[in-house]
Amino acid sequence: MAASPISVINSNYCSSDTVNFDIVRKVMKVGSGNFVVTNVNDETIFKVKAFIFTLHDRRILFDSAGNPIVTLYKKIMSMHERWEIYRGESTEPKDLIFTVKRSSVFQWKAKLHVFLANNTAQEKCDFRVENNIIYADESSTIVAHMEKRTGFRSFLFGKDKFKLTVYPNIDFAFIVTLIVILDEICEGDLSKVISPIKLVNMAYGFPGI
Repeated sequence: MAASPISVINSNYCSSDTVNFDIVRKVMKVGSGNFVVTNVNDETIFKVKAFIFTLHDRRILFDSAGNPIVTLYKKIMSMHERWEIYRGESTEPKDLIFTVKRSSVFQWKAKLHVFLANNTAQEKCDFRVENNIIYADESSTIVAHMEKRTGFRSFLFGKDKFKLTVYPNIDFAFIVTLIVILDEICEGDLSKVISPIKLVNMAYGFPGI
């Protein structure tokens, strides 16, 4: 748990309290990236629009008013499946915020390393994603976690629904962006990264928080 705000995209998305979101993705749709993120009051906080029929796959994260927050840009010919995240709708180097890539080329389960724009050496990651858990740098400190919600209604309407918990002082727009990239790397099936053992651990509390 961060003692002071960790702002990656914008400090307006840091809360002094733990915040919970529902992430809904339609699964019966060509392509992935069709996300809606709501808060506990069922108010839309973010939406993600996909642009899949372009040279570089792009996703744009919008706020509830339809303003673009960040652009998620997939690099072609990247062995580690690298994504670059830019401010607004830009893809200019000066607007780069952070990059995400697989921690290694060959993986049984997706493990991602996150490097902030000023970390040009990229010798150590600033954040990492393993299964459904997001950690600060290479430590055991957990900043957010996710679990899948299942039910007949979700199955009937062809949707996947996930609960996202973001701990205090962590930029939740940044965390949502990481979840979208994780879904893309898992080819639109976040359920692949949900570990039953991790879910049991979550029920009894996380170590390192």
